[in-house]
Amino acid sequence: MNKHDKIYVAGHKGLVGSAIMRKLQTEGFENIVTRNSAELDLCNQLQVEEFFAKEKPDYVFLAAAKVGGIVANSTYPAEFIYQNIMIASNVINASYKNQVKKLLNLGSSCIYPKLAPQPMKEDCLLTSELESTNEAYAIAKIAAIKLCRYYNEQYGTNFISAMPTNQYGVGDNFNMETAHLLPMLLRRFYLAKLLKNKDFVAIKADLKKYKLGWGLDEKLNIEDENSIIQTLEQIGAYSDKVVVWGDGSPYRELMHSDDLAEACFYLMQNKDYKDIGELVNITDGTDIQLKVLIEMVKQIVGFDGEIVYDTTKPNGTPRKLMDATKIKALGWTPKINLQDGIAKIYEYYIS
Repeated sequence: MNKHDKIYVAGHKGLVGSAIMRKLQTEGFENIVTRNSAELDLCNQLQVEEFFAKEKPDYVFLAAAKVGGIVANSTYPAEFIYQNIMIASNVINASYKNQVKKLLNLGSSCIYPKLAPQPMKEDCLLTSELESTNEAYAIAKIAAIKLCRYYNEQYGTNFISAMPTNQYGVGDNFNMETAHLLPMLLRRFYLAKLLKNKDFVAIKADLKKYKLGWGLDEKLNIEDENSIIQTLEQIGAYSDKVVVWGDGSPYRELMHSDDLAEACFYLMQNKDYKDIGELVNITDGTDIQLKVLIEMVKQIVGFDGEIVYDTTKPNGTPRKLMDATKIKALGWTPKINLQDGIAKIYEYYIS
């Protein structure tokens, strides 16, 4: 990419897309085109084709997706598979038709089988069954990988696919119904801390800024302290404890979105499909047990109550450690360690 090239960032307001935007701007790229969902429905083929025909981007970062945690994936599987398949199909096909020089398709570690050998190498894709709680999303993301591969093989395009591990960072989603693991934990512990301190002014400020989800916002009487207490208890935040799903035994890998943006920029600048192949993991190859992560979040937030594990709720995939051999061989490694990264996102959240 050169500074004058036109770059389209699909999903520029999301966690990953906004990090890519910051990286591009830091590097001096100014010819960046974006559209929000109200301006361009990526599920609408005609709108996408008209947009590409008009703008003619040289490079595309495909970071747009319908995303969410285990609850959202389990609750809205039809929406997850339909919207993500449509977004990928429309953007990838329009990129081919309009001679985009290179496209970077972003996926997720959930594409890999539930019981894949650890750490998960790129070649274990489709070797056994998927995790049922996010199967719909995973299938859509696998379809996008295959689209890029087969467009490359049939049409000679240069579309690359990167599979990042679990992300967190500036611009994260703190809605308790749709958030990913880390922001959900941070908010739950923070609200429990405020309850313990009887700081209802701060609780009200938080509830006005971020939705809870599950229809709780509509039922909540924000001026009634008892209503607030009862509502927060429904999301697992109590004055003396925090309730989390599962037994804490699974392992998860987490990466700051600024590290992912660095990786995406590096790949777009330096590597082509012939270098990468069908896909590449974006990871540093280390993970953490949820019990340890939850304790770390508790300490960073400063909550001194109890942690209670609700073992009637699912754990999700036992382990999701991705193999970093290929990305390291391509010349990239992340820089932000987990504890520092969590402290940064907590500061961002409460600011």
